[in-house]
Amino acid sequence: GMFPLWLASVLFILVQRSKYSFFLHLACLQLNPEPPVITMSTFNGILMGMGNPLLDISAEVGQEMLDKYDLKLDSAILAEEKHLPVYKELIDNHNAGFIAGGATQNSIRVAQWMLKASKIEDATAFMGCVGDDEYAKTLEDCASKDGVLAHYMKDESTPTGTCAVLVKDGERSLVANLAAANNFKKSHLETDVAKAIYSSAQFYYIAGFFLTVSVESLEIIAEHALAEKKTFCLNLSAPFIIDFFGDAVATAIPYADYLFCNESEADAYAKKHGLGDDLKEVALKVAAMPKKDESRPRTVVFTQGSKSTIVAYNGTVTEYAVEPLEKDKLVDTNGAGDAFVGGFLSELVQGKEMEDCVKAGHWSAKYIIQQPGTTIDETCAYKA
Repeated sequence: GMFPLWLASVLFILVQRSKYSFFLHLACLQLNPEPPVITMSTFNGILMGMGNPLLDISAEVGQEMLDKYDLKLDSAILAEEKHLPVYKELIDNHNAGFIAGGATQNSIRVAQWMLKASKIEDATAFMGCVGDDEYAKTLEDCASKDGVLAHYMKDESTPTGTCAVLVKDGERSLVANLAAANNFKKSHLETDVAKAIYSSAQFYYIAGFFLTVSVESLEIIAEHALAEKKTFCLNLSAPFIIDFFGDAVATAIPYADYLFCNESEADAYAKKHGLGDDLKEVALKVAAMPKKDESRPRTVVFTQGSKSTIVAYNGTVTEYAVEPLEKDKLVDTNGAGDAFVGGFLSELVQGKEMEDCVKAGHWSAKYIIQQPGTTIDETCAYKA
């Protein structure tokens, strides 16, 4: 707004057993009509996410509402002109709730929540573009409450992005109006704070949804991970990404040390590339696709809702059973895939075995489907 935002960042390098650990102290001093507020945030670099920060506008609806806007359950799309009235309609007529969302930010928040259960705090950071408005404040408050350092790019001319979540019988249909989220620029990664964050992180996670926004930004982070032998994780996110942003997907996959998607995305990818319809075979083929660093084989993880999770690595495929949830405990599936990744990454960054990563992913996904959207108000009770 009218007042400057002073960002002071101090970078300490501590040498411990010749291992560098970076502490990033961010002091944000905002001069408001009220007394100035100073918030301190610390980042002990482990995990960084970059994606589309969106506020979910979520409500239970009937079939007629889905039909009116030509929406299908279990799908995720970008809003077209015809969808734009849906946000106001959910708020005015369907008692919508406002929940922090955006696939990548959801995963990072869940990862930090799970890490806290292992006594690891301030280990995560997130970047994306928001507007200068109440919705942005809600997202930022939510991230910092969850222990995630949000270093947002602010676009004062565009409202913060939103995602309509239409819930029916526990399934969800997502309609994203990216707005400001679509305006993330690689220039944000050239700021001192951003450089300090991504230099100190060891693991990176970007959902495929970001491929519609800034492939160059993804490449900067992916190239950094490649050069420093750090771990780069990618999600295919939605069939429309695979079908309509194929070039961007093809740019990103060679960098992916870990590739996540669900069964409908795996199907869409297999169809497009003629990989057949046996998902275990598809996972093996995707794992074997060309990689920038061939010395580190790619791990491919396909989730299938309540059916087993498929993991392919180095020519071997393993299935991990999912403990099903009683139907009456299901609130909505919004955020289930994001939560799986968050749980998975919380163990991965601690150097745990694949079985531990998947088990944590299943646990966090099961927790999230018993909440509206990505709601993590309670202390995480996960025992690894």
